[in-house]
Amino acid sequence: MTETESPLRNRPAAHPATSTMGRNLITIASGKGGVGKTVLAVSLSQALAKDGKKVLLFDGDVGLANVDIQLGLMPELDLASVMTGGKTLEDIIFPFKDGGFDIIAGRSGSGVLGTLTMEQLKRIHASLVEVSAKYDYVILDLGAGIDDAVRALSSGAGPKLVVTTGDPTALTDAYAYIKVMTQRLPETDIRVLVNMAKSEAEGRKVYEKLLKVCHNFLQLEPPLAGIIERDEKISDTIRAQTGLLKRYPTSTAARNIEALAKTIQEGTA
Repeated sequence: MTETESPLRNRPAAHPATSTMGRNLITIASGKGGVGKTVLAVSLSQALAKDGKKVLLFDGDVGLANVDIQLGLMPELDLASVMTGGKTLEDIIFPFKDGGFDIIAGRSGSGVLGTLTMEQLKRIHASLVEVSAKYDYVILDLGAGIDDAVRALSSGAGPKLVVTTGDPTALTDAYAYIKVMTQRLPETDIRVLVNMAKSEAEGRKVYEKLLKVCHNFLQLEPPLAGIIERDEKISDTIRAQTGLLKRYPTSTAARNIEALAKTIQEGTA
């Protein structure tokens, strides 16, 4: 992708009346659960914040949200407050000072969020796009799968990082997400992020498997956004309910995520 083609470089000033709104919204998606998507979203938010960017992390896993749990936070307001308490998205933004970024939390196990209609989900997404005008980057952590919530919240103009591992089911489900989204939005910017790879070389092999299937059946060649190597420090970070870049800033995975953050800022992911 050239510099002028990048969805994140040289973007016009965001304004509700412009068609460029939401191009700074980076969607973290996967077809399958258990691929480390939320840890990645939290760590990427922290890496971008460390580089001086104003970042908002939106927990879009409606009904099974866990960003606040992973970070040991107890925000008073969350997405349920918008649906039942008359609050706006701006009202429920929670400043996570320890990480240097803001959070919009979901609510794990909420029946309200788990039964949102497509129209309600679209309204939430439209509000999120408006809020994005106040940030350099908005990281949207989606739920696994390709249900209504995922499809509605994936409709933004910004890049979508599809997270997969070498697990066959993860690859199959990542392909399913790519297929559904590119059929709905042919011009969507899909990129592949390989997580939990044993090495960079193995990560590239995983990517090439998915690339081959996309090429053969969809006539698409989504580029590689990055490779995050398997790191035992991540499990300890989750147990400690803190951020990876704070607890283990020199770990392999932290370095990989910081490299991804640099790539995003350069406009190539």
